Amino acid sequence: MGSCIGKEDPPASTSPCHNHATSTLGRESSLPSHPRIPSASAGLIQSSTLGSLSSGNVIDKNQNVSQSPMFVALFQYDARTDDDLSFKKDDILEILNDTQGEWWFARHKATGKSGYIPSNYVAREKSIESQSWYFGSIRRIDAEKRLLQNLNEHGAFLVRDSESKQHDFSLSVREHDSVKHYRIRQLDSGGYFIARRRPFITLHDLIAHYQREADGLCVNLGKPCVKLEAPQTNTFTHDDQYEVDRRSVRLIRQIGAGQFGEVWEGRWNNNLPVAVKKLKAGTADPTDFLAEAQIMKKLRHPKLLTLYAVCTKDEPILIVTELMQENLLTFLQRRGRQYQMPQLVEISAQVAAGMAYLEEMNFIHRDLAARNILINNGLSVKIADFGLARILMKENEYEARTGARFPIKWTAPEAANYNRFTTKSDVWSFGILLTEIVTFGRLPYPGMTNAEVLQQVDAGYRMPCPAGCPPALYDIMQQCWRSDPDKRPTFETLQWKLEDLFNLDSSEYKEASMNF
Repeated sequence: MGSCIGKEDPPASTSPCHNHATSTLGRESSLPSHPRIPSASAGLIQSSTLGSLSSGNVIDKNQNVSQSPMFVALFQYDARTDDDLSFKKDDILEILNDTQGEWWFARHKATGKSGYIPSNYVAREKSIESQSWYFGSIRRIDAEKRLLQNLNEHGAFLVRDSESKQHDFSLSVREHDSVKHYRIRQLDSGGYFIARRRPFITLHDLIAHYQREADGLCVNLGKPCVKLEAPQTNTFTHDDQYEVDRRSVRLIRQIGAGQFGEVWEGRWNNNLPVAVKKLKAGTADPTDFLAEAQIMKKLRHPKLLTLYAVCTKDEPILIVTELMQENLLTFLQRRGRQYQMPQLVEISAQVAAGMAYLEEMNFIHRDLAARNILINNGLSVKIADFGLARILMKENEYEARTGARFPIKWTAPEAANYNRFTTKSDVWSFGILLTEIVTFGRLPYPGMTNAEVLQQVDAGYRMPCPAGCPPALYDIMQQCWRSDPDKRPTFETLQWKLEDLFNLDSSEYKEASMNF
């Protein structure tokens, strides 16, 4: 376990800030080649008979669209506006225009209706991406987490892009309560194999063979790994706006409260479930807040809470985000003891991944704590309230360092004493967050006042190793609490250290047994 702690440079394949954007052009499952069209593509689909379409265009149902690509729905989608097109999983859609990036204009093959759809809900028909077993460029550790969920059984499997070799794949298979990984290699002449003695023309053929017989694998392939949730869209609709009419936001029930306001469960346009942060009157200048919200809205990462829109034209200011189940602090205090240390460390690694993205974007959180991390049933977490502290906290609040409104116990000494907030001060806060996680939501520095914490930390005091905390994890905490900010690790380093903590042998890929 301890061998991973001393490393300072992360392995190239585990960088959280650089997705393994393996080109899939020309890759196919079975039948003819259908190039993959990424969800963020623009202008890839063009038909000389259609031209450019925009919201409000009426599509002639008798129009010849034979050249338009056919896509299959991977998830159900319920229209959010009159311009949207509803569809169910496995429905076939014609893509008429894709020049708006995340939102494409499509026609339903069965009903003839047309409208906007989220591009990450569909895949080109008969492509690899349309297969239920294909999970794209997820990491090995995420594949293991998904396969070990209770909905999956012995033999459940998925195929993902190789993290280390472009154009290759990895097969991840659940064997009882563990996961085995196999490399799927490509032949120079075309085709795929796990064992070189047994090549296949297509991935579909390979999967079908190992579903019929194990043939050297740990187990026959069973059902594909369950996909629990539809992907998140980064905007409400194709006509994205930062400022929305507050009449389109309906508050249903209050689910939380804090020093700056209340949090409500709500509905946007009486359709989309959302979370709504309702700020106290006078908390922020509307013009400054809208400008900052536009910056925050451009930050997009799977481990960051999606900011949909704001309402700033009247008081109170509303912040509309995606809806999660609960905050991490509440989760830890209520249910944390149901989980083992590897699962708690995996939660920590997810937070580090999101913070590594903010680090790469030179964006400082300023208030990283369990109360500002949200979590769903599948132990998937997202960082919330990034950047809000700078907007909402006034100078006099920074000066009131011993006051209850300032999170002294989470704040790095250079930030608390001199208002020097950097990514490295976020790293200090992350170390405090780790103590919250392993103590199931205990308040940091138990028994000490804010003033005592400031004094003791300046004098060199650091919290002792929490009960039950692995020494290697406590070593990571201590690295986060180094007095010199420049000597604290990066979030990228923290992510791979946490991922390696309980997965030292997971880099080993299995070879199919040579049974003749």
